[in-house]
Amino acid sequence: MDKKEQLQNDFIMNFGYAYKSFGLSKLMGHVVALLISSPKPVALEDIALTLNRSKGPISQLTRRLRDKNLIRRVWQPTSRKDFYEIQPEIFENAFRNNLDLIRNNTNLAKQYKDRIKKEDIKDLEVLNERLTEMSRFYELMDKHYKNFLDEWELERNNK
Repeated sequence: MDKKEQLQNDFIMNFGYAYKSFGLSKLMGHVVALLISSPKPVALEDIALTLNRSKGPISQLTRRLRDKNLIRRVWQPTSRKDFYEIQPEIFENAFRNNLDLIRNNTNLAKQYKDRIKKEDIKDLEVLNERLTEMSRFYELMDKHYKNFLDEWELERNNK
């Protein structure tokens, strides 16, 4: 194996561990890393072959990654196969996916705080206090994420 292949293999392996540390599928991270490191679109069969996996699970993962707007299917006029590449804004889209999770957590905290109040449920002071903290925490994160995305847009446009 040459240095280029070794570097790509290490990148794919470690990107998988990074995805796993976020609670995501390690194999999903491998697919993303493979596409990040590829200069051209990669056929589904080649993704499966490179990662030494069967086509079924790879197909399911590519569908999920497409749903999250991290990769896209591209048409190759000389082939009937499905080819994939990263979305041009993959890192921003991953950040936005995380922002959606933060907003869902904020809404969850508010929903249960409202329910405790509306149903006048007693003896839930600890939960209510923690939901208040959860809401405040995620609202502040949302604010900073929004500021970051605004700054990133300026940075990206000034490249």
